Amino acid sequence: MSGFMAMLGKERIIAKPGFNRWLVPPASIAIHLCIGSVYAWSIFNTPLVKEFGVVAGAADDWSLSSVVWIFSTAIVFLGLAAAIGGKWLERVGPRAVGVLAACCWGGGFLIGSVGISTHQLWLIYLGYGAIGGIGLGLAYVSPVSTLIRWFPDRRGMATGMAIMGFGGGAMIGAPLKTYLLGVFYQAPEYLGKITDVELITEGGRRFAQVAGSQVEVVIASVADMAKMPLAGPEGVYVVGTGDTGVSGVFLTLGISYFIVMIIAAFSYRIPAVGWKPEGWVAPTADESSKRMITNDDVHIDQATKTPQFYRLWIVLCLNVTAGIGVIGVAKTMMTEIFGSTLPGIVDANFAATYVLMISVFNMCGRFIWASMSDFIGRKNTYHCFFVLGIILYLSIPLVANQVSVNPAVMWLVLFYAATMVIFTMYGGGFATIPAYLADVFGTLHVGGIHGRLLTAWSTAGVLGPFAITYLRQKSLDGALIDLANKIDPAAFQAKFGAGVDKLQELIAGKTVTITKLMEIAPEGTVDPTPSLYNTTMYAMAALLLIAFFANLGVKRVDGKHHVHNTHPEVAENNKKAA
Repeated sequence: MSGFMAMLGKERIIAKPGFNRWLVPPASIAIHLCIGSVYAWSIFNTPLVKEFGVVAGAADDWSLSSVVWIFSTAIVFLGLAAAIGGKWLERVGPRAVGVLAACCWGGGFLIGSVGISTHQLWLIYLGYGAIGGIGLGLAYVSPVSTLIRWFPDRRGMATGMAIMGFGGGAMIGAPLKTYLLGVFYQAPEYLGKITDVELITEGGRRFAQVAGSQVEVVIASVADMAKMPLAGPEGVYVVGTGDTGVSGVFLTLGISYFIVMIIAAFSYRIPAVGWKPEGWVAPTADESSKRMITNDDVHIDQATKTPQFYRLWIVLCLNVTAGIGVIGVAKTMMTEIFGSTLPGIVDANFAATYVLMISVFNMCGRFIWASMSDFIGRKNTYHCFFVLGIILYLSIPLVANQVSVNPAVMWLVLFYAATMVIFTMYGGGFATIPAYLADVFGTLHVGGIHGRLLTAWSTAGVLGPFAITYLRQKSLDGALIDLANKIDPAAFQAKFGAGVDKLQELIAGKTVTITKLMEIAPEGTVDPTPSLYNTTMYAMAALLLIAFFANLGVKRVDGKHHVHNTHPEVAENNKKAA
């Protein structure tokens, strides 16, 4: 065991003279591609809320809000693990951290698989959310400080490479998960068309007589079946007799990600103390001053005592909050806004491709914006994020309102373009922040400082999904009541087997939905589904305005915080080592 631990030590991975620094990025990208699949979480939203019903939501199935919080939990633990593990990383090196990350991320999937198969939601939170989230945080920070030290001449590009894979993880993960869901999917027992089965409504649930006994059923429409991995007839299906396939997917991914991450962790190398790229000359004091790039260092424990740290914390937190809530429900939002207005275009395959393109633009944005920041500066880069972001977030409610009245493809194109630019800036914010930190605080403890700043991500992981699910639910509740009041009571009774006075009970049992109400709504009634996210978009734009002013106030760190003033022994040791 001691021999194995020695293999993980920092001193065992110091690169020999002549080592090619371009061999380091592939290992970093490989690990981030594995953990970046968290961005394709929305692929799991739909099947997880139908674990019992499979083809449609059953009364005992989990709600969307409870499932979305699994993603939030993983992001919270990502930030906490990065904050704690960042300083440990500086001491033990990236290989040891990478190995532990592989165990946590892969193991989290395996525990989550057990939770899904036994329908224990807390096990999914523990596995994928908590343990997997720890793996996310450790794997996220492990390559950042390493690549910044390998590429002092291109800090933005280096952090863009380090974090690019995280944004691109869903590019591989989304189609892979979709394919595996099809492999493990099993349709529930089919009883026949709704006109051929005698149904009973009790307590908001639907039941049918099968072989002399009463069984709970769900009713799947043509639209519901079109979203399934395998085609099937519309009609009545028995609850609890099929399999969405999510448990099998979790098991497969957990094993696969563990193997890839272990191989990548053992490929890490770090530069020797004092190493510099051949021919590179550090910028002069005058050049550094003009671009707000410090030639001094700030100790990790001192960094959190500066106003710059908290301004950057607010900048990252609000930028992430605005984007992460949308990413967590991306597939669902696309389907709800355009599924009813442009059903011939926005089907299950279109929504899955949308998630894939989110990953593509998220990944490209990380590299492009971070590399661009080497030329226009980090502060100006964030100004671009916030000014352009406010405009784009405000455009989404306009598109949603217009497509409800005039279902034209133009509105889909505008929505698609706006959200893709948003995701490039979301990813670009993550990739640019480590270089921003290196500019402001120096490279001595940039990995650890970055880890502590990622607590902003944890906070955003709660705020974003909470805002989008809470505001959406408020809009949904209001829309259901408004629609029900427009429908003839006799038609309502015939459709659902209960009166309008039982509306809340029917909503709780998932018997009444907007889609089913629209089937019997008076002609000319506008479907409110596309507008469910309008309030959320206004709130996100307001957050970006606050972030703009926080970024505006970022200045150079006062000399009293520099390491030679606060920790002279550390500065002296580094000087001798160099």
